[in-house]
Order: sequence, then C-alpha cells, then structure tokens
Amino acid sequence: MNWDQVKGNWTQIKGKVQQQWGELTNDDLDIIEGKREELIGRIQERYGIAKEEAEKQVDDFSEKCK
Repeated sequence: MNWDQVKGNWTQIKGKVQQQWGELTNDDLDIIEGKREELIGRIQERYGIAKEEAEKQVDDFSEKCK
C-alpha cells in the first residue's frame, strides 16, 4: 500500500498502527493524521531509535497493509 492510500484510510489503519507500535497514544495518532514523516518522528521519540530504523519499520508496515 503506498503512503497516499495509508493517509486516505488513516481512520481504518490507526488500529493496526497502534497494534504495531503500542507506545503511541491516541493523541499521537490524531496528531499524525496519516503523515509518514510525523509517524516516523513519533516512533523515534517513543522508542528511542534512529530515523533510519523508524523509516524501515514504517516501510515494512505499509507493505504489510496491502
């Protein structure tokens, strides 16, 4: 699934995002609003990982959403 599709279906995908990254709060998900860079930043912040690792996780996640 490309990121435009993720963004367009954010309401439906939020639950899957929260399952994948349980540290993200509902407020985080509301702020992210399907924005890829915002999601990457929040994952970095909550999990203390490098941007490259967060990007890889987000890319893997979007591939699984197909």
